[in-house]
Amino acid sequence: MTLLLQISDPHFGTERPDVVEALLQLAAREQPDLAVLSGDITQRARRSQFAAARAFVDRLCATPTLVIPGNHDIPLFNLFARVLHPYANHRRVFGADLEPVFESRELLVIGLNTTRRARHTDGEVSTEQIERAAQRLERATPLQLRVVVTHHPVASVAAEDTRNLLHGREHAIRRWAQAGADLILGGHIHLPYVLPLASRMDIARPVWAVQAGTAVSTRIRGQIPNSVNLIRYDASDPNGRKAVVARYDYDENGNAFVPVLEHALDLPSTDEARSPVSVRAAGSS
Repeated sequence: MTLLLQISDPHFGTERPDVVEALLQLAAREQPDLAVLSGDITQRARRSQFAAARAFVDRLCATPTLVIPGNHDIPLFNLFARVLHPYANHRRVFGADLEPVFESRELLVIGLNTTRRARHTDGEVSTEQIERAAQRLERATPLQLRVVVTHHPVASVAAEDTRNLLHGREHAIRRWAQAGADLILGGHIHLPYVLPLASRMDIARPVWAVQAGTAVSTRIRGQIPNSVNLIRYDASDPNGRKAVVARYDYDENGNAFVPVLEHALDLPSTDEARSPVSVRAAGSS
């Protein structure tokens, strides 16, 4: 069993200390094999905010991390920095690679930078990025869960979020499906959900969009609390590869992240496409 923790949009600079501690407790208890931070690590891309984010990552009990930037991780008001050195503070803290890749026996996770200095909040994926990720997906082993991480969402459930969708997404989804992708993780809109993309477009195999809410920020959306996703993956099931996306919300009364919803996914093998998916409330049979 492999466990991936998806943390999105923490917006350090607006973080809630109690929620940060609760998330660290969740990570210590679950001990994920990888923590993915899917963008908007900071509120305004300031050095102090990146330092706070780095301190948080350093407390994740030596859990490997994959970190990509979001649109908030580019300076907004410092136009000189935005034009000439938009990722300087991000690189100073998290390294030069803005599109890291993590690989283990059961995981292949490909990070992509969908931010653009010329855009305000919108994201974009280029033909070169799409193809590079696809070629890497095609080299995955049959055991691996194949994941692409973008900050901007590739599908929405609310009409008002269509304006936030990733530019270039349709070509990306089709190409990555052809290459064997299982999941596309995203954030940006602070709304957690799981969507089967095969029900929305004609693609080569089932692919799921997995969105996370804001992990620790005060910038919650409506009545949705701070939340993260835990993705459990089992490649050894005799009936095929299995994944469960469990949403954990922050409970104010218990000062802890608690499971509230699970999406159980039957994943296709390398060369077949099966698409049954069930959704159930956490704790139900």
